[in-house]
Amino acid sequence: MSTIAFLNIPMHGHVNPTLPVVAELVRRGHTVTYHTSPAFSKEIEATGATVCLYPGGDQPLPDPPMPLTMLDGLAQTAVGLLPGVLSELRGVRPDLIVHGSACLWGAVAARELGLPAASLFTTFAFNRYVPSPTRASWELLAAAATRPRNALNYLRSRRRLRRRYNTRGLPFLDLANVRQPINLVFTSRAFQPGVGTFNESYQFVGPSIGARPHDPSFPAGRLQAPVLYASLGTVFNAGPQVLRNFATALAPLGGTVIISTGETDPAALDPLPDNVIARRFVPQPDVLARAALFVTHGGMNSVNEAMYAGVPMLVVPQGADQPFVARRVVELGAGLSIRTRDATAGRVNALARRLLDEPRFRAAAEGLQVAQREAGGYLRAADELEHYLHRVSGPAPADSPQER
Repeated sequence: MSTIAFLNIPMHGHVNPTLPVVAELVRRGHTVTYHTSPAFSKEIEATGATVCLYPGGDQPLPDPPMPLTMLDGLAQTAVGLLPGVLSELRGVRPDLIVHGSACLWGAVAARELGLPAASLFTTFAFNRYVPSPTRASWELLAAAATRPRNALNYLRSRRRLRRRYNTRGLPFLDLANVRQPINLVFTSRAFQPGVGTFNESYQFVGPSIGARPHDPSFPAGRLQAPVLYASLGTVFNAGPQVLRNFATALAPLGGTVIISTGETDPAALDPLPDNVIARRFVPQPDVLARAALFVTHGGMNSVNEAMYAGVPMLVVPQGADQPFVARRVVELGAGLSIRTRDATAGRVNALARRLLDEPRFRAAAEGLQVAQREAGGYLRAADELEHYLHRVSGPAPADSPQER
């Protein structure tokens, strides 16, 4: 059996899809280390992997979370983490490094140690036909003009990385799109835009959904059909008014309405209709398995899980890649989309009623459900990593051509 090291950005959207893959690799007898921040220690330990903590504790999110600040944050984090990460990896002596597609330090570490590497895409795969959010663009240039400190910090960090480490072949700007000889994409070919433009190094393994710890505090026995579910994720804070609008809009349409409030205190939504349950966090896959409608921010993991359950969506994108994901949902007929500033109770009610009453949305969602499930999920992802390990005999060059 092999030793496999996972390195990732410490964010739920990047870590969560990897957990079932890690658990499966451990089950198959591999030794797995996972390099992360303390916030994810318990979840990773539950997979059977060995947790290696990044120095400095939990890493702050870019503020505000936009492509330029993300570039600045990723580059500075790589500079800070690489000495400790490299020291740990030299002790671990892995046969393979698996890193997130935006985990710059994972890719640099593979090059420094001369190890084969695989990249994980927890959103869409990107190329010249499907541009990534951190590609060179007029929008990025305009952001640099208005936030010169972030732009200058990024350039300084990249200069330090180039002087100290082997960064050959890595993109200078497009850090959300760090590719390797094998790239696992956690969605189906049916949902991936421009899927025919990607070569065989991209494997579309579908959503990685495994068993999650049971939450005995969640009142599953109270749920009455139709179950309507709303969540805007954990990164962007939409505020209590938007969540209250969802509750007001959905309550007349549902048997039970569930609102996941994330960072917002559920008490800030009071008073709520009797059939509305508001909680900071809910067991999302379990709820989606019973849901007739999902109001979502359009995070890729949430959308993947909704398609896996065959649930139509009303997408209210907040930022990052969510507008792109929302457009894809609408394009494929599995839902509708609305801007946050337009998400009044009346407008949300009207759109939700359409999604519930018009069979075409459910039919499109169920068609995507088939594609998501047939893609293979975490079992297929583990298979692909094992096949890649078998193909590489000893240390292999980790460089792969990147679009600049």
